[in-house]
Amino acid sequence: MTSSTPQEPAKQAGLFTRLRVDKYLLLIISMVVVASVLPARGDAATGFGWATKVGIGLVFFLHGARLSREAVIGGLTHWRLHLVVLAATYGLFPLLCLGLAALPVWITPPALAGGIVFLGCLPSTIQSSIGFTVIARGNVAAAVAAASASNLLGIILTPILVSLLLHARGAVSAASAEAIVLQLLAPFIAGQVLRRWLGGWVATHATLMQIVDRGSILLVVYTAFSSAVVAGVWSQLGALDLARLLVICAVLLAAVLAATYVTARTLEFATADEIAIVFCGSKKSLASGVPMAGVLFPAATAGLALLPLMLFHQIQLMACAVIAQRYANRAKD
Repeated sequence: MTSSTPQEPAKQAGLFTRLRVDKYLLLIISMVVVASVLPARGDAATGFGWATKVGIGLVFFLHGARLSREAVIGGLTHWRLHLVVLAATYGLFPLLCLGLAALPVWITPPALAGGIVFLGCLPSTIQSSIGFTVIARGNVAAAVAAASASNLLGIILTPILVSLLLHARGAVSAASAEAIVLQLLAPFIAGQVLRRWLGGWVATHATLMQIVDRGSILLVVYTAFSSAVVAGVWSQLGALDLARLLVICAVLLAAVLAATYVTARTLEFATADEIAIVFCGSKKSLASGVPMAGVLFPAATAGLALLPLMLFHQIQLMACAVIAQRYANRAKD
């Protein structure tokens, strides 16, 4: 019988800590529950609708005010790495999700097909991509530039991709693509223009900005699911549908993780660059996806469109936490 070393319990505790459920995701889920029990109706729904538009503009304004142009421009010199990340984010992901959405109805619930395609069109995360790259001892500067560029381009590419891929389903009108892009771009550009004067204040009030940013997203989630509940979303989905969605998201993440890893190895990137590619190329942003869903989808379907993203977000956090630690352990050896 073997006895455990003193370090083993600490390692196990660290693993459980990394695998814990994201607290912010729990808040988002609580908004889904509240909307399911007490959905906004009538005049209240109209008021929440206008508040949601303001909230979406505020989210993208803050993105613009926070995003450092120097970090993006400085990192773009590593163009091979960025091309791989962008190809995974806006090429591989949409193709895989389009294929998953087209599977037979006993595999992919039709009500969730549009949300799966929407998931594939979103930009990468910024905070977690950089965070996991730091843990794994990868190329942090490249990760900052790649994740920032992904989100910057996503403001334009995501609406265009969603419009093109979902136009046949009638979820998004191609004629409104220009208006959608302007609605997302205008506050972002305003934030970039005012960053010269607001950048310092935003940096010194990071906690307040996070509360405003995340609070706006919670408002969007509640409004979207309120409309979905009124339209009968839970009569369209059951426990089996959610279980199938869980499997689909897990398979999707595994496929992209494998593809980014093999591509980085095949192209002979250094290990530090490989780490940045794997983490930046395999993620989808909840922070960008929630407000975008509020703009890109009708109110009655926005809630359904968010379900795949919410589930994928938690799976990617848990899987990448384990992978980042394995990279870190390998670097120590």
